[in-house]
Amino acid sequence: LEDHYSPSRWSPRLDRDTIIDAHLAVTAAGTERARAGAQTLLHVPYGSGDGEKLDIYFPPDPSETFPVLVYIHGGYWQCLSKDDSGFAAPPLVSRGVAVVAVGYDIAPKGHMDAMVLQVRRSLVFLAERYPRIRGIYLCGHSAGAHLAAMVLNTDWTEFQVVPEIKGAVLVSGLYDLEPILHTYVNDALNMSREVAQRNSPMRHITPAVPAACEVLVAVAQHDSPEFRRQSQEYSQALRAAGWSVSVLDLAGVDHFNIIEKLSEDSYVLTQVGRSSVPR
Repeated sequence: LEDHYSPSRWSPRLDRDTIIDAHLAVTAAGTERARAGAQTLLHVPYGSGDGEKLDIYFPPDPSETFPVLVYIHGGYWQCLSKDDSGFAAPPLVSRGVAVVAVGYDIAPKGHMDAMVLQVRRSLVFLAERYPRIRGIYLCGHSAGAHLAAMVLNTDWTEFQVVPEIKGAVLVSGLYDLEPILHTYVNDALNMSREVAQRNSPMRHITPAVPAACEVLVAVAQHDSPEFRRQSQEYSQALRAAGWSVSVLDLAGVDHFNIIEKLSEDSYVLTQVGRSSVPR
């Protein structure tokens, strides 16, 4: 299990000691470029907590209505941040889509229930604060894909606002947290079995309603067998519950560059994601 839930062990590009540093460098540089080339609002508080902030990358004419892609970063719920999460903005912003990078309190400060709640509340904030938004599209990578999937089973009645979520792109995610209890990943998360089960999207799939969003589950050729299994089983379970699901198994990429390449116009996932966010 340690091996199968260590994404850095499965890349043929770089060894496990350098691939994380390379990923941080790529996403940080891409975010810097995105901030230089777009109209932004950074560190916008959606709540009172230190980590409860988001970065907004606006399209060239934000006076019009516009769709929003909300990006939820990975990092095994214990590293990375919104500050390195704007790299995917340029190809979308240039076509009239706003991009929002969501911050949340990572472990050990944040615990799983709180992270899920924070991401849900960030969407409520966007829906209330920006009435010009025409549809919210979620994109999450790894742990962020897990958090995005948890959004899909939200009962919005307690929030008194229902964000208009029209699509979700879940990239190299985890949808059943129970195996993680038996690995080093849980050292910082300190999840009990009850917390892991409560926050496993695979265990809480709701029947699709008529207006349910389209879901794209993407997985890398060089993701570990466990990550690939979880993506396959989660997409099958969604489909069985009536959701509209597409699966994209991307050749030639690993757990890290599957998402890094979203900064490239020509990348297949960029093109698929853009086509699913209509202007």
